[in-house]
Amino acid sequence: MSRVLVLNGPNLGRLGSREPDVYGATSYAGLVERCTALGKELGFEVEVKETNSEQQMVEWLHWAADRQTPVVINPGAFTHYSYAMRDAAAQRTAPLIEVHISNPYAREEFRHNSVIAAVASGTIAGFGLGSYELALRALAEQLTTR
Repeated sequence: MSRVLVLNGPNLGRLGSREPDVYGATSYAGLVERCTALGKELGFEVEVKETNSEQQMVEWLHWAADRQTPVVINPGAFTHYSYAMRDAAAQRTAPLIEVHISNPYAREEFRHNSVIAAVASGTIAGFGLGSYELALRALAEQLTTR
């Protein structure tokens, strides 16, 4: 069974209570449950993590690169400015898919820029928590065609 990391940046641990009109009413625990259940269906062992620390996220990306572990990542606010995270993501040795719950291009202008997108395999945004499910399905397809 292939291992996949689903990494979440700042404030994503507050899903369900943080701006439910933007991010939905499902809790972070609900997100973890959805990702691990779909992962199992797809033959993945999914580990979902969340941090408010840029350093921790960089360390997880290094860990994944060293082990050729695929990553689904919602960088949260780090998306727009973390060059350290961008450089860590650029070292990937397996597919890395950027996800966003909302559509950043339909929101404030500062959200329109992603420093991660250029080094990701792809980006999925605007489908609520379904963005994660679409990313896991895309990973499954990429891994079977490698």
